Amino acid sequence: MSEYQYYEFAALDHALSPRQQAELRAVSTRATITPASFVNTYEWGDLKADPRQLVERYFDAFCYLSNWGTHRLMLRVPAALLDEHTAASYCVGDAASAWTTGEHTVIDLVAEDEDGVFEQDWTEGGGEGRLASMVPARSELATGDRRLLYLAWLLCVQAGEVADDEVEPPVPPGLGRLDAALSSAATFLRIDEDLIAAAARASADDEGDADRTARLRHKLATIREADKDEMLVRVAVGDAHHVRTKLLALSDTAETSSGSSRTAGELVALAQSYRDDRQRAQHRQRALRKAEHDRAAAAAREQHLATLAYRQEQAWQQVEELIGARTAAGYDAAVALLRDLDEISRRAKQTGTYQQRVADLRHAHRRKSTLIGRLDRAGLGRVESS
Repeated sequence: MSEYQYYEFAALDHALSPRQQAELRAVSTRATITPASFVNTYEWGDLKADPRQLVERYFDAFCYLSNWGTHRLMLRVPAALLDEHTAASYCVGDAASAWTTGEHTVIDLVAEDEDGVFEQDWTEGGGEGRLASMVPARSELATGDRRLLYLAWLLCVQAGEVADDEVEPPVPPGLGRLDAALSSAATFLRIDEDLIAAAARASADDEGDADRTARLRHKLATIREADKDEMLVRVAVGDAHHVRTKLLALSDTAETSSGSSRTAGELVALAQSYRDDRQRAQHRQRALRKAEHDRAAAAAREQHLATLAYRQEQAWQQVEELIGARTAAGYDAAVALLRDLDEISRRAKQTGTYQQRVADLRHAHRRKSTLIGRLDRAGLGRVESS
């Protein structure tokens, strides 16, 4: 396969009407189109539409990946729940941008692979399932959770689109404990884990469910009864998702974001120190594992030689049997066994007897050039012709 492109769009807050599905079918005759999605894979050619325009008009979420390394995630959120100014304070470059269209705010996150480091990561199942794993982050964003936006800013930092002296935006709580959806998004966008860890140092711990529930109860007490009734009606007619989003937005977590005066350059430097520490720790662990492996191998070797020392005659007979098989594998095994017998003879100071037996063996099998060549390369009993 010379090319691979995967496009997936999802309608979350509404179902696509038959007319809208027909409009999308005009875009692609091959795509899988349902009231909730548009999915297409290309091994040649390309989508005959601008994904940005499709999101603005039809969809709430979009994911794209290609075998040359481009990953893209686009989310559309009601502007009443995420204003463009807030989104734009985090989305500050080509890697992460934000804009308002109609009643929605759209964030567009793009990760490129210009160095080809991740060229083949699309092969792990292609694009299927990627968007579903990240979609819950949209609901969190709509309820005031700004962690995805902060990850978007880190994406810009990582892409070199933020000046070193640029001060970071407000750091949301819970950045050090990303849930499954945010972790999937960070992985999909290939945001450096050390950069996230460095940023999380200034992130307060997220509140627990009990605290969140208590704050929501307090907020609910301030809502007019008529508005509560309207919410219940909307739940009854199948609009529970919108109501839940609106209720959770009442307890906007953005207001608990911590202030910080760290610059992008300081975060990059801190991330590098984390990376250096982690790599040193990994190096120590590899060295310890290698040393343990070497000790175990040496002990096994000593046990093998000790056992072989008590059965040398059987070993010489085994050498003859292996040579008699006249196979490459048999010759290799015979040479390995002769090396072991050589080491045993050296330890026992009986090299003369060993060398004579090897010389006899070479003479007996002198016409087996393949075997003799192996013995020569192993330095076993090679003698100069007279």
